[in-house]
Formats: sequence, C-alpha cells, structure tokens
Amino acid sequence: MTRNSGSDTVEVGGVVLAAGTSSRFEGGNKLAVELDGEPIVRRATRCLLRSRLEEVVVIVGFEADRIAALVEDLPVAVRRNERFSEGQSTSVRTGVDHAVDRGWSAAVFGLGDMPFVDPTTVDSLIEAHENSEGSILWPSFEGERGNPVLFSGEHFDALRSVTGDRGGRRLVETHPGSTPVPVDDPGVIRDVDRETDLD
Repeated sequence: MTRNSGSDTVEVGGVVLAAGTSSRFEGGNKLAVELDGEPIVRRATRCLLRSRLEEVVVIVGFEADRIAALVEDLPVAVRRNERFSEGQSTSVRTGVDHAVDRGWSAAVFGLGDMPFVDPTTVDSLIEAHENSEGSILWPSFEGERGNPVLFSGEHFDALRSVTGDRGGRRLVETHPGSTPVPVDDPGVIRDVDRETDLD
C-alpha cells in the first residue's frame, strides 16, 4: 500500500531501514519499544509520511513479522531483507531494488531507530534536490552530519555494490556531489542505540 496514485513515475520516495538486530539495546528489539505511546519504528516511518515524499517503503529483516505489524496500517510498502545479518548495506540494497522497481528518480534513506527527525527536514532535502544542489544530500545540524540522506538515482548502482554495515556512508563521505543541507533539527543526530537514549 502506498500513497502515490495515478502517476507512473515517482520523483522522490522514502526508505525506512528497519531490519537491524538492535544488538546494543538492552531491552530487546528497540524498534518495537514505545516512545510516548508509539513504537519507535512507527514514529520514524510517520516522519517520512508527513513529508512531501510520494511513496515510502519499510525494509524489515530481524523479527520481520513483528516489525511489519507495527506499520501495517500505514500507507507504506513493506519489503523483506532476508540477508539482514550481513549488515545495513543489504537493507540499503533492498531499498534500492524497490526504488528501481517503482521508477523512483531519487530516494531518501531514513533509519528506523531515529524517531525524532522533523518532516520539514525531509522536505528541505527534497527542495535541495529539486534545485540541483547536489546528488547526495544530507542534513547538517550545528555542523554535524545527520540522517536521513537523499541519493539521486545516479547513485543507485553504487549503493547496490556496498557491503558490510556502513550502508551508503562511504559515498556520503567521498563523493564530490555530497552536499550538506543546514537544518534546525537536532533530531537528525539523535538515534536510539541504548535505553538511555530514550531519556
């Protein structure tokens, strides 16, 4: 189920990476932990849905059925990454496969453990993409690089070739088209790795 209707092309879609094992979190699968009465992964997904993104897909892996159930009533697609244990790169690859299948020209990759991002930040990345400010766009808060990250379609092949647990970070760090988008949103640098991160 997606929000896009009546159009054969999607300019920018969103990918929620939600397949990890929460290995550093003390209380089980962190994506299912409630924050203000709502599971973390659901909050992170709703951030993308509240932006201008035309479609959103959630990539699940570890405890796939459990995580998928937390977003099943939202207007998103869900795609399984059976190789999630090999690292985040496999989820990025699964997201790119979905983007290519759906004909997206760019994709915003968000993390399922980052529930504090403001939707206006995603819109700022989309606007920068529309203004051709860079082919890789990432939010910068007080000089610190954050997430989510927008990759234009020219990088999809490169993202499919990444390995391990770094996702697209090497591209972000080294590609000349990688461009910061200043935002007033501390949520872009706040993820949930440990229970104390919820305080």
